[in-house]
Amino acid sequence: MNIEELLDEMDDLLVHARPLPFAAHKAVIDADRMHELLNEAQLNVPAEIKRAKLIDSDCDRIINEARNKAEVIIQEAESRVKQLISKEAVLQEAKQRSLDMLTKAQSGSNDVKLAAEKYVSRLLDNAQEYLQSALQEIQQTKQCIENVKK
Repeated sequence: MNIEELLDEMDDLLVHARPLPFAAHKAVIDADRMHELLNEAQLNVPAEIKRAKLIDSDCDRIINEARNKAEVIIQEAESRVKQLISKEAVLQEAKQRSLDMLTKAQSGSNDVKLAAEKYVSRLLDNAQEYLQSALQEIQQTKQCIENVKK
């Protein structure tokens, strides 16, 4: 019999006890039966307490394991977040550097293009002057030849 059943039987024993005359709050019970129930309860209490302690200990162990697992999961998540943030920072820095490099390259390209255009323009101007000078000499020479013919 478990402790609850024993307590129920003790309660039944008291409920069915005969009240004493002139003392309603006192009753006559079967002392031998009550003694048996108390002895059995005393024998069963340690087993019930042991089970309760085991259950309590298991609960504590399960809670501690759950806490430890939760801490590990949180630490892993925090580590993962830090890695992602670090990767994101590296990625942002790489993007910024590539933008800077592209801007510098475009600026350098524009500078080279302008310098090349100036150089070509100067060469063409020089060629034009040279050719104009040569053309003038040709015209003068031609004029001289015509003057000599006349």
